[in-house]
Amino acid sequence: MSSESLENPIRPAADRFLVLLKSRGPQTAAELGRATGVTGEAARQQLVRLAADGLVVAAAESRGVGRPTQVWSLTDAGNARFPDAHAELTAGLIRSIRTELGEAVLDRLIDARAAESQVAYTEALAGAADLGERVARLAEARTREGYMAEFWAEGGAFVLAENHCPICVAATACQGFCRAELSTFRDVLGPDALVERVEHIVQGDRRCLYRIAPKGRRGGAASRDEVGQLNVGESEQVADGVEQAVGVLGGRFRGGRAEGGAGLVEELVLEP
Repeated sequence: MSSESLENPIRPAADRFLVLLKSRGPQTAAELGRATGVTGEAARQQLVRLAADGLVVAAAESRGVGRPTQVWSLTDAGNARFPDAHAELTAGLIRSIRTELGEAVLDRLIDARAAESQVAYTEALAGAADLGERVARLAEARTREGYMAEFWAEGGAFVLAENHCPICVAATACQGFCRAELSTFRDVLGPDALVERVEHIVQGDRRCLYRIAPKGRRGGAASRDEVGQLNVGESEQVADGVEQAVGVLGGRFRGGRAEGGAGLVEELVLEP
């Protein structure tokens, strides 16, 4: 199944419901009906048939006041209807390589696969005007590979969601695949992007979710590189603030103000 067929009216209704549940997560019959252009009752009847086949399951969920709402989601059998890239063969090969050749050889194979992916993604992203376009092109490339990827802008950053993992069995057997993919994303999206995985299928989440922010936009503590960019005036302001804070705590401060911020604080002494 492909996310491109999500809204294709000529697809069998059962397949469309499965794709919607895979890409959007648990849904009510009414929500699925609106998404597919049928009544909520017609959607419920289709869901009952899918449940009889063991592909979906309903659960009661509280959504505010009133009676609990019936929410539908995929079963393991329903998830298995999506491509798994020859899961059993892949998992067996990983076990054999690890047992017979060792972890180092397995890491080399993962690195080789990551290098091929990086070349392909770099070509796909070539000429992109900005970070948003790079994310969009990466999502398109990942969808072609079976990841059912989508993206959107959120809070000055971008979110890349992968609703399916066609190598999930392999990634579960060896999480080096996941580490390599995250590293590849960071490389191809460029040095001006901060990329972090915030949801992970292998860790039990419904999908893999990446937050991609332009550098300088993320809140919170500065990174080591950003701290290293303090100029002399800023370093002196920081040192003054440290000295004042230590004084409030009843301690003594001995610090240096070397140029470029190096050796900003040489020693802090707190005394009772």
